[in-house]
Amino acid sequence: MTAIATASEETVGMLVKRWRERRRRSQLDVSLAADLSARHLSYIETGRSNPSREMIERICEELDVPLRERNRLYLAAGFAPVHPERPFADLGAARAAVQAVLMGLDPNPAAAVNVCWDLLEANDPMRGFLAALPDELAGPPLNMLRATLHPDGLASQVVNLEQWRAHTLRRVRRQLERTAASGLAELLAELESYGDSDPPDPPGPTSHDLVVPLQMATPYGDLALLYTATVFGSPRDVTLDEIAIETFFPADDATARILRSLADART
Repeated sequence: MTAIATASEETVGMLVKRWRERRRRSQLDVSLAADLSARHLSYIETGRSNPSREMIERICEELDVPLRERNRLYLAAGFAPVHPERPFADLGAARAAVQAVLMGLDPNPAAAVNVCWDLLEANDPMRGFLAALPDELAGPPLNMLRATLHPDGLASQVVNLEQWRAHTLRRVRRQLERTAASGLAELLAELESYGDSDPPDPPGPTSHDLVVPLQMATPYGDLALLYTATVFGSPRDVTLDEIAIETFFPADDATARILRSLADART
């Protein structure tokens, strides 16, 4: 069977080629890694051959295609989508695991977000930081990046705003490149509109993504927070594939003491 494109749809070959080029991989490289001939891959990309389910999965695994986009490839090839998508509230044990992780991270602020950084769940410390947001930023959905960088949000408390904003814009650009998720391009454009499109980072080691601190002046004192993200390994559900747990750990002893005191005050 040969895949034929209409004006309103894309063939599976077009999608495979797009993801291969997005990952900057050659046909030879991908074909060797996915255990098929370069000619076969070329035939798939040009529409002369339609891949099997197994072939689509092998190619997607090699190109690290997100589960949502894998479903698009299956549909384009004439197959039913393989990966289910359920609301966060219906994830059962996985949702319970997210909530347990968030509670276990207390007193460090932590939140579960989707691929566009819309808030799904937060622990008490994070809710405390978000409580003062104006209604137009509080959602639903509450977008964590918008809440942090919008002039009417937490931006007034961020001491190193331009540095943190540059760091955030790089994260969104990488997310867009990796996932091609719907809505990310619009979010990136909005965040860029808050200031210079690509403000320079100050020199020194703090320009590295692993050690860029979020420095905030809060009513409780000055905080220095290090950002980390955790994702589920080998998810099979689209929603779970797109969830990340974002945590802010203290970067110094003073911040650790403040976070602990806030936790004690809640008990």
